[in-house]
Amino acid sequence: MEARMTGTPNPDLMIAIKHLYKAIGAGGVDQRLLSLVHLRASQINSCAPCVYASVAGAKKAGETDERLHSVVAWRETPFFTDEERAALSLTEAATRIQDGAPGVTDAIWDEAADHFTKEELNAIILEIALTNFFNRVNHTIREQAGRTW
Repeated sequence: MEARMTGTPNPDLMIAIKHLYKAIGAGGVDQRLLSLVHLRASQINSCAPCVYASVAGAKKAGETDERLHSVVAWRETPFFTDEERAALSLTEAATRIQDGAPGVTDAIWDEAADHFTKEELNAIILEIALTNFFNRVNHTIREQAGRTW
């Protein structure tokens, strides 16, 4: 598969994305957790470049191979905290909203709200949304794995 577009993205787009990342960072969520959120949404959407980039970013933030290899099966492993499980559950529900999926139920929301402040929830939700944005752009232009941004 060959990428459909190459070159430098629109500078205004890059500025907007930097502002979104700044807002995510202001939420106070640990970068390792945000990397897990990014990885899980990207796995669901089969976005190879984002899976690649999120693993690289997570490792840079100190994440272990054991946990990264287990994100896809996080419910069946002992490697994640209750807080991380709540974020991963929210990630899956917010990402899988197509074809009649229930989306974020009250139970999923309440569990996340029990573990995170309003500011942290805002950051996690924005990370989920931005990841889904990147996943869709990458699928559309057939971006290839192997680069980090």
